[in-house]
Amino acid sequence: MKIAIVAITEESKRLVKVISPLFDTPIACIERKDVGLYFHDYDAFVFIGAMGICVRTIAPFVESKYTDPAVVCIDTTGRHVISVLSGHVGGANALTHQLADLLHAVPVITTQSDNTGLWALDLLAEKYGWVPSEQMNAAIFAFVNRKPTALLLDIRDEGTDELERTIPEHVTRVNSFDEIKSGTFTLAVIVSFRHYDPVPGVLMLQYFPKVMNVGIGLAHQAPHVESIILSVERMMLEKGLDYRSIRDYATIDVKEDEPVVKHLQERGDTVHFFTAEELSSVVVPTPSAVVRQHVGTPSVSEASALLASSQGMLLLPKQKDDSKMFTFAVAINRQYLRTGHVEIVGAGPGDPDLVSVRGRKMLECADLILYAGSLVPRALTECHKVGAVVRSSADMDLEEQCALMKEHYDQGHFIVRLHTGDPCIFGAIQEQMAFFDKHHMHYHITPGISSFLAAAAELRSQFTIPERCQTIILTRGEGRTPMPEREKLHLLARSQSTMCIFLSAAIVDDVQRELLQEYPETTPVAACYHLSWPDQRIYRGQLKDLAQIVHDNHLTLTTMLVVGEAIDNREHLSKLYDKHFTHLFREGK
Repeated sequence: MKIAIVAITEESKRLVKVISPLFDTPIACIERKDVGLYFHDYDAFVFIGAMGICVRTIAPFVESKYTDPAVVCIDTTGRHVISVLSGHVGGANALTHQLADLLHAVPVITTQSDNTGLWALDLLAEKYGWVPSEQMNAAIFAFVNRKPTALLLDIRDEGTDELERTIPEHVTRVNSFDEIKSGTFTLAVIVSFRHYDPVPGVLMLQYFPKVMNVGIGLAHQAPHVESIILSVERMMLEKGLDYRSIRDYATIDVKEDEPVVKHLQERGDTVHFFTAEELSSVVVPTPSAVVRQHVGTPSVSEASALLASSQGMLLLPKQKDDSKMFTFAVAINRQYLRTGHVEIVGAGPGDPDLVSVRGRKMLECADLILYAGSLVPRALTECHKVGAVVRSSADMDLEEQCALMKEHYDQGHFIVRLHTGDPCIFGAIQEQMAFFDKHHMHYHITPGISSFLAAAAELRSQFTIPERCQTIILTRGEGRTPMPEREKLHLLARSQSTMCIFLSAAIVDDVQRELLQEYPETTPVAACYHLSWPDQRIYRGQLKDLAQIVHDNHLTLTTMLVVGEAIDNREHLSKLYDKHFTHLFREGK
């Protein structure tokens, strides 16, 4: 932000010297009498002094919260920082918190939505790249006064996930526009690419996310450039699609120099170009032999819309204007489709605080949480939203698990499959992904903290020691599942690396026997049970005693076995801490 500080009194100037060095952005100091001259030249004004003087100074220049700068007032003692003007839109509330943190002061925010934890409706559009409709002030007034509100979401993105995760008690999630017409609601908050007509008696605040890709076919040197674009927007509205949700345009590469394309680019729109070969690979509902004859592909508008949308969904098939100067089609980008989705989430080693921030958000948004109950604490799922289905898979076979996820997927639900640690390390997700691929289900993996990392943390050990041990082996003993011949434990042990052995407490005698073929019997070991769980237990010893440690303490499958001299090793200090070596390192030698 471009910030100006106004010191109202001589005493205030002391605080200016304290504040100025704390900002990364340049700070200007101006006189109170000059505030009017520069009122719209700065993003924010910070007054230091009495609130009354601050208010009287800015009063003649205040116009609109959408154009006025942020104004913050700090008392001369630095004890209170007060948001005065343009709290949300202008950023005064955020600046107030920032200054209060820097000064260890008390932030004073009077914006109702901030103080009640409600959505900041006037900030959502800027935060998530949406275009808002007009009735903002009346909608905000109804919302903060907790009038019955409907929430309709026709797409899925970061913003809609956040709205679902934080939905207030007076807001009802609806699945169709018809529910808004029921007479139940005072306000409707809508995130959609669709054009909805007003509902009598209901305030409607709509956000238009940039999610639609428009494919265009053009006659050579088509005239009336602006009227063509206006016709596209008009025809979209007639078909129930709002042009404010257009993300970009696309066409065939031979039309790159057409006037319509140039006009779109000049006004700042993105235009994608595809070859005839690329367009020909797309199956479309209305191919044309005439188009193939002229440009070498049976479709331009539909095919380019689908390609630009990453093979999303066609919302509007090819449309022709009476002038026959252009055709167009509209698709919604695949990443915003509100269809089913499976997120495979790594739960971490067990402590709910060790799930990733992204993983936690996924859990908070999920319609179905299917967690590995024998390995993942149920406490990890307690952040679920109201109405979510939470189910342990401990008593389900793979077929039952996949059937349940497919059932929810077909209903357009967001599914979290929660696996212990990181799902890609002995996570048993391969079969599930094969099922998802077979049924063309969209899925993604959110990594987690593996238990071997939790073991290193709890053992207070660095598993890699320069010049002694630079390799960590993650493996398991050979039980019912055979190991490849080249990965037998005694062969891996030849490297004398730090070895973290999963899923092997039940066969610890075999594990110890193989390891002793290569490791000295005095090699440090640790048996780590339920890492990061409330009942965590860790037992240290030497390799010759590993089996006895496991048997005597009745350790189960949820035990990580760690072997190697890196455990508790403090003797072989890294050269990175040597002054000369550090100097060379910094010089890049």
